[in-house]
Amino acid sequence: MQVGKPILYSYFRSSCSWRVRIALALKNMDYEMITINLTKDGGQQFSEEFQALNPMKQVPALKIDGITIGQSLAIIEYLEETRPTPRLLPQDPKKRAHVRMISHLLASGIQPLQNLSVLKQVGQENQLTWAQRAISSGFNALEQILQSTAGKYCVGDEVSMADLCLAPQVANADRFKVDLTPYPTISRINKSLLALEAFQVSHPCRQPDTPPELRA
Repeated sequence: MQVGKPILYSYFRSSCSWRVRIALALKNMDYEMITINLTKDGGQQFSEEFQALNPMKQVPALKIDGITIGQSLAIIEYLEETRPTPRLLPQDPKKRAHVRMISHLLASGIQPLQNLSVLKQVGQENQLTWAQRAISSGFNALEQILQSTAGKYCVGDEVSMADLCLAPQVANADRFKVDLTPYPTISRINKSLLALEAFQVSHPCRQPDTPPELRA
């Protein structure tokens, strides 16, 4: 393994890992990937080795520049501050606030409620309706917000951190069979994002640990 090359700990289906994979692709960064299977052997994230790396026992984690960072938005902000091209946070403070607001709405207000660890707590028979309710509630708010912030993408016409959070969450919505008809703005932006190479190469269906039946 090349000395100094960043190492991303990732799981193909993890939407938080996907956010970081998109950022690394957009910034054209070369990195190593170590896959952590969240379902195999009771979850490889619970191993002593990985807990020493990330005490929260979650992916992603990124080893870079001599430090290890957990939490996808913290990773993306670090990449933005140390490798600012292309930028994922607008220069305008108001637009930057909108990007952060949408990012946190998705990353804190929706995704954790339908995450694997939470779904395990609600019981197998309740998982689908629980996830659908969590996503729909957040998307109702997001669709309304995007009416005033969106251009081609979530905030204006440049891809931002907000878009890195949006596409993975729409993929989760598809997986949980959420009807996206009430969310035309979300759907339009997502379609534009999935046409971009950085979103394609980082897609869950194209990762080293993607099961053969889910590959595209």
